[in-house]
Amino acid sequence: MSGQYFVEQTATTDILKQVTNVCAECYDEIDIDDKIYYDMQNYRYICKDCYEEELQTIEKQIEIIDEEDGLFA
Repeated sequence: MSGQYFVEQTATTDILKQVTNVCAECYDEIDIDDKIYYDMQNYRYICKDCYEEELQTIEKQIEIIDEEDGLFA
């Protein structure tokens, strides 16, 4: 599921210098070698904690479809 919305990366010197050194959601500092996540819907880097919260929110919003009904029942 997360592959559709987020790209996991390791924070590098280049990312920290050129893009950001803080999480776009909670503003916690990001350090070199931290796991960070690029939010493709909102075009921002977020920390692991915010990523997990965002992913839970997305999963709650997903509509569950009964297999018997199909998409166009």
